[in-house]
Amino acid sequence: MFDFVRKHTKIMMFVMFLLIIPSFVLFGIDGYNRSRDGGEAVASVGGHDITQGEWDAAHKSESDRLRASMPNLDVKLLDSPEARYATLERLVRERVLAQAADKFKLTTSDARLARDLQENPTIASLRLPDGKLDMERYRQLAASQGVTPEGFEARVRHDLSVRQVETGVTATGFAAAGVADVSLNAFFERREVQIASFSTTDFASKVNPTDAELEAFYQANQALFQAPEQASIEYVVLDLDSVKKSISINDSDLKSYYEQNAARLSGNEERRASHILINAAKDAPAADRQKAKARADELLQAVRKSPDSFADVAKKNSQDTGSAANGGDLDFFARGAMVKPFEDAAFAMKKGDISDVVESDFGYHIIKLTDIKMPKQRSFEELRSSIEADLKTQQASTKFAETAEAFTNGVYEQSDSLKPIADKLKLELRTASNVMRKPAPGTTGVLANAKFLAAIFGPDAVEKKRNTEAVETAPNQLTAGRITQYTPSRTVPFADVRSVVRDRLVAVRAAEMAKKEGTEKLAAWKAAPASAAMPVPVVVSRDQSQNVPPQVLGAALRVDASALPAFVGVDLGAQGFAVVRVNKIVPRPAPTEAAAKQDRAQFAQWWTAAENQAYYGLLKERFKAKIIAAPPVRTSTDLPMSAAK
Repeated sequence: MFDFVRKHTKIMMFVMFLLIIPSFVLFGIDGYNRSRDGGEAVASVGGHDITQGEWDAAHKSESDRLRASMPNLDVKLLDSPEARYATLERLVRERVLAQAADKFKLTTSDARLARDLQENPTIASLRLPDGKLDMERYRQLAASQGVTPEGFEARVRHDLSVRQVETGVTATGFAAAGVADVSLNAFFERREVQIASFSTTDFASKVNPTDAELEAFYQANQALFQAPEQASIEYVVLDLDSVKKSISINDSDLKSYYEQNAARLSGNEERRASHILINAAKDAPAADRQKAKARADELLQAVRKSPDSFADVAKKNSQDTGSAANGGDLDFFARGAMVKPFEDAAFAMKKGDISDVVESDFGYHIIKLTDIKMPKQRSFEELRSSIEADLKTQQASTKFAETAEAFTNGVYEQSDSLKPIADKLKLELRTASNVMRKPAPGTTGVLANAKFLAAIFGPDAVEKKRNTEAVETAPNQLTAGRITQYTPSRTVPFADVRSVVRDRLVAVRAAEMAKKEGTEKLAAWKAAPASAAMPVPVVVSRDQSQNVPPQVLGAALRVDASALPAFVGVDLGAQGFAVVRVNKIVPRPAPTEAAAKQDRAQFAQWWTAAENQAYYGLLKERFKAKIIAAPPVRTSTDLPMSAAK
């Protein structure tokens, strides 16, 4: 076969030409592009599609960012349909604002870009003691985001331009005090109410269903008595720890690393200093800051003339209440503990030196360096274990991508067993039984991962017992699984769930009885208000609910204020029924001036946010933005069969 191909190359090229060209004619180049760029469209903005692939990539990026910033975050929250849909909505919003910025020709000047980069705390942390930017670390920062420094700056410039679209609304929003007060008074309005509750539990003892009624309820509601599908599985996990086990470090590498990093590994240099602080807020008027600077200059001259008086001068004049009483002493500190201007000055001084006036966001400092503590260099043997762990972690991080590719290919190529890849990569072949599509409470690790469970219960895995694909179940962690035994969802026999059926039926009928009695009382009390037997009145409001159920509170606040006193009924579903008598409006206590000012500021923020949302709605219409993907549908998880056999 292959000899024929080699000897008849021109013929084979002609055959391939005949096969490929018609496919372009029939489907077009766009068809190839669509198949390459990530699948079907899930949204559209201005005639440009957002594909499933772009959505997946954006959600992965957002999830990675959140997991990095909040390591304890439950990953199941990130993988939920609601979280994924929120990412799509953000993606659409970004596209709408980007198109608006382009349409309105909103650009960012070089000066504005430079100012933003200078004010960026992440960029500021990359500056050297002389104030210059550490370009190597800057390139590393950009590379960590998958771009060059030029690409990073272009992204920041783009973000600043897009931000201008909404700035016109958000930066100019306000609410007049009169309008705010009227709205706030209505929002915080208090009402005196009396609430008669007809609780389901009060009627449960009056319900005694017969066996025939239980059987009939079971037959009519079999969907409520389903045992979920279950599976016994085997699975393998590839993570950094498993890669580390395959790495060994020789003594020469350990000693070389020690020689190059001994000082860093032994600890950090610490310095002890005292200071005199004259407060001057960063946003204070220039005249006030100049006055504070002049005062600091006077004190500097005094301590320069008499260095031994530094502690006394600090006690009498320093405005740092935490250290003044101790003569300005700040004890020992390492790099990173103080604001940067203070730290740069302190670590550039010699013991006994008194600095010039140092300006920071807090004001003006005069620093005296009182001591230097250099770390004692630790021996190779003391650091050996930690060095070996560091090197293994570094090498594992580098080797993980290579091993992950082998893992991904291995579980696919030998899809009927996980043992070959487990043996090849020296991974543990684990097993689990009674695995469900929705993990049982308390389940942790990969068996609680929504993506992995979705793969395990996918058609290929269930019907053909094939390996799942390699699923990312955590940062630097891939998992593949395979079903060894599958039990489909089934209706549990009546005899096994008789008590559950009875509880369900009793609850339904008790709720019906509670609603019936509550409705009858409501009609009677409306006809003869004087006959109403109501509990003691309470005063409720949106910010002081008095533990009143939200449905009841909402109903009480919606009653027409011009028709008080008035009765209203509230159906609480499975909890029963409530009859509410709203007696009167209770005036809101007059807030203090400070509280009123704060409330008005909060109202202005709400008002501005509402205006901005309305403006975004107009932009969505203008740029024809639409989400094609269906929003997530909440389904009831109140199934009583978690303990079914």
